[in-house]
Amino acid sequence: MTFMVDADRPRPLFAADIDSRADTPIRSVAAEELARILKAHELYVETDRRAGKRANLRSTDLSGLDFSGMKLRRVQMSHAELAGANFVGTDLRRANMIGAKLQGARLTSANLTRARLSGINLSDATCEHACLAEAELEFAIVANAVMRDVDLQDADMSGAVFDGADLSGANLRWANLRGASFRDARLCNTDLREARMGGASFLRTSFKGADLRGAYLRVAKFDHADLSGADLRGARGLVRQQIENAICNADTRLPDDLIPEAVDGA
Repeated sequence: MTFMVDADRPRPLFAADIDSRADTPIRSVAAEELARILKAHELYVETDRRAGKRANLRSTDLSGLDFSGMKLRRVQMSHAELAGANFVGTDLRRANMIGAKLQGARLTSANLTRARLSGINLSDATCEHACLAEAELEFAIVANAVMRDVDLQDADMSGAVFDGADLSGANLRWANLRGASFRDARLCNTDLREARMGGASFLRTSFKGADLRGAYLRVAKFDHADLSGADLRGARGLVRQQIENAICNADTRLPDDLIPEAVDGA
């Protein structure tokens, strides 16, 4: 099932900062010019910014291009058109891709540690085994993306939309998921220890075998979520009403204050 993002979803006041350049005209770049820009950037990276020049590809149409395996650390690609682009194995640490459009892009095994990705569109993208530790993903659109075994430790995903995405086996320890949406998403065997999940929506989300120990779950919505085999011991802010309509079984581990009541399948 494919999910569409609700254009009328309420947005916080400071989200305007993400769109500050959204109306900038998209420019094209000739292949020869792009090759020169990327070569200068590679030198910039290899010399630790002592030589070469940082690539500025802001608001540039780069759709469908192949950047696989390149050294693009600190590249400027905010609001760029990158639908269908290939970033497999690419070094994008600290890259600025705020508001960029990467629908259907391939980022398998890419390194986006501490990248600035607020407002990015990664719908239908493939990001298996990618590293996004400490990345900024506020209000990102990641619907239907394949993100199995991704490292999102300590990432800021507040307000992001992961509806229909597959994050099975991912590392979201200490991540900020406040107000994010994971409707019909797969979080099977995902590490969510100490994650901040207050106010997030997990409608029909699968948490089979997930580890939520110590997670902050105040006002999070688990309607029809599958918590079979999930470990919620030590979870904070969780009350019985939040999981009344969730699927639990004998292997579901609940916080001590919720254990007295019977669990489905017990």
